[in-house]
Amino acid sequence: MSYVTHLECSATGEALPAGRLTGLSPAGAPMLVRYDLAAVAARVDRDALAARPATPWRFAELLPLADPADLVSLGETITPLIPLPTQGPGTLWVKDEGLLPTGSFKARGLALAVSMARALGARRLAIPTAGNAGAAMAAYAARAGLQADVFVPADAPRAATDEIRLFGAALHVVDGLIDACGRALAERTAAEGWFDLSTLKEPYRIEGKKTMGLELAQQLGWRLPDAIFYPTGGGTGLIGMAKAFAELKALGWVDGPPPRMVAVQTTGCAPVVRAHAAGRRTVEEPWQNVDTRVHGVRVPKPLGDRLILDGLYESDGFGWAVDDDAVDAARLACARAHGLHLSPEGAACLAAHDQARAAGRLAPDARAVVFNSASGLKSPLPAGV
Repeated sequence: MSYVTHLECSATGEALPAGRLTGLSPAGAPMLVRYDLAAVAARVDRDALAARPATPWRFAELLPLADPADLVSLGETITPLIPLPTQGPGTLWVKDEGLLPTGSFKARGLALAVSMARALGARRLAIPTAGNAGAAMAAYAARAGLQADVFVPADAPRAATDEIRLFGAALHVVDGLIDACGRALAERTAAEGWFDLSTLKEPYRIEGKKTMGLELAQQLGWRLPDAIFYPTGGGTGLIGMAKAFAELKALGWVDGPPPRMVAVQTTGCAPVVRAHAAGRRTVEEPWQNVDTRVHGVRVPKPLGDRLILDGLYESDGFGWAVDDDAVDAARLACARAHGLHLSPEGAACLAAHDQARAAGRLAPDARAVVFNSASGLKSPLPAGV
């Protein structure tokens, strides 16, 4: 049973029917899934959720699949919250998404997006990627029996492109960044009959990523953290978690303000950080001359810029950029002090947390969560190893 009522244009609020393959809204904006939350609240006891299987799909009433049999799964699991020491009375956890299928948090969004695409009639899928999203889509498409085409930058990590080929997807190599990959895909979509799973160009990757927020709330006993540091390229997860916390609040399952959302980028590509510092509601100009080794944040102008920035403003959050040397240092230090092999994106979040806490941007006793978006095995080792 699905509690979905409709899809909503994130720009205009226009309501459109669910139950069919959907891209951007008529206004060219991302679409959001809306639910009958009153009916969910009447049916579901939040404390009963713990007895369900330990997967992201235990929150089924807040997800769009009408029939559980339509789920395309590779054994997704609840990911751990690992405590790390802090200087002072604060609390810090790393949420380690590298334990998901294909080794990254992209599994959440792509599992649900591929499931919904197949259930709604798609047979050929396409996606642009910096690496991990393409690997996840290729894996889930293979599991679903669907054809997949993946567009990657020429310098995408070898581990990701090898995975994409391994899963049988057609690999298209493009000169440029992920925005160039998106343009190359768009030029061929209509002729090839692909359904485009690009970030925010369909409504269900957000819902898959939303499970990070639902899961985190449950793991912390429904007491939300004070701050979340999240690596922000396209921003699907940040948008999804903000949506999760709003839905939990509407259900009466959590109290108090939402966590302060911190969009973490690098100094070599920080369009969201720059826009927020200037008090803007959108990224007005693409970031020029992108120069960072942290592939997951190399998005010069995210499609969901307004939704990302809304998430920062509405949670009293902020943006924080770290340089690549700080990323390498955090990655190496965390591995040697704590035994965690973070991705560059996760290490960027850890570095941002430490810098922000030292700068007084967090209360001394703040409870913070850093997201490690992928296994460190998927990226080259940091300098100094």
